[in-house]
Amino acid sequence: MEKSAEAHRLSPKITRVETIPLRVPLRTPFKIANGSPRESVEVLLVRLHVGDGISGVGETQAWRRQGSAETLAGLCAVIEHHFAPRLIGQSPFALASIMHNLEQAIYHSLYAQAAVADALYDLQGKLLGVPVYELIGGRCRDAVPTCATLTMKDSIEETLDGASEAYAQGYRSFTVKIGVDPKEDVRNVDALRSRLGEDIIIRVDANAGMHFDSALAVLKKLEPFGIDAAEQLLPIWDLDGMAELARRVDIPLMADESVATDYDLIDIIKRRAANAIHTKVAKNGGLWGMRKLWTIAEAGGIRIFPGNHPSTSIGTASALHLAAAWPGPLLDGPFPIGLSVLAEDVVTEPMRMEGHRVRVPERPGWGYTLDEERIRKLRVDA
Repeated sequence: MEKSAEAHRLSPKITRVETIPLRVPLRTPFKIANGSPRESVEVLLVRLHVGDGISGVGETQAWRRQGSAETLAGLCAVIEHHFAPRLIGQSPFALASIMHNLEQAIYHSLYAQAAVADALYDLQGKLLGVPVYELIGGRCRDAVPTCATLTMKDSIEETLDGASEAYAQGYRSFTVKIGVDPKEDVRNVDALRSRLGEDIIIRVDANAGMHFDSALAVLKKLEPFGIDAAEQLLPIWDLDGMAELARRVDIPLMADESVATDYDLIDIIKRRAANAIHTKVAKNGGLWGMRKLWTIAEAGGIRIFPGNHPSTSIGTASALHLAAAWPGPLLDGPFPIGLSVLAEDVVTEPMRMEGHRVRVPERPGWGYTLDEERIRKLRVDA
């Protein structure tokens, strides 16, 4: 029996692919430049089983904005009908081969691929008894610093109160959402700089919600405030506009929605359309895809902003482990944004902030266990 168990551990095969669609409520409505305020986030967990009660979990989201037209039903259909037949019977250690086959099956299915890739990493870590960061080079950081994201509020006082609370917790990097009212955007940044001083880092983010002329005008007005980066002001397709904007303003530009694949990033580097990128677990195909982007970015002199859509501790863990194993510099990113904006989590011991930092768990895989009762509560029909 012991030999059989050891053989199973060293040469396991995937026996079942489970999709778990969830709707997770937000503490307060989440407003960005595009679309109406969001009351919840639609999350899909993918659990890969190998028998003996061993499984790995990955997360993606049906975010639905520029760069994502995903729905829970669509994600489930892709994974259940197209990915699952290519996963059953495979070794979870054949990650490169599996991810190549999934891309061949459904081109550019990064949101669906993200959950599968991350479930494979979690499964590998559990089978080997090591944290995921050990699988990708080993730990370079015990904890990862993060930034605070200031979403659009009804009044400047609410924005400043949120910033002051974050500052008291240790945050020194802030991303301010802009793109609806240019005058209000400038007032918010001016007030934030006045309230918290010259030492804080301020970035602005329009979530691809502006046109060239308005973006140029607002950036010119923001130049005196020492902005570290302006993130994705223009639509995802307007790389020529981004490159022209980069030439005409002193504020460095960051690309987010325009960067899905490694080919996108290479194009941005060639055009000099940005000098920083914002990666996200689902948008970029999980840890597997993000790691490729970070390698290219480092070689191209592009700063790395490790982020994420609002996600549970499972999705957050993917960015956390990659950041922990990354030896180079990283900007303080908003990857744990879900920990502050989600009203629920899906694990028994949710990830916790220590001031503005997240400590890297040392348990196998991601280091988290699903809370089956919470999952039943949040589950929806896809």
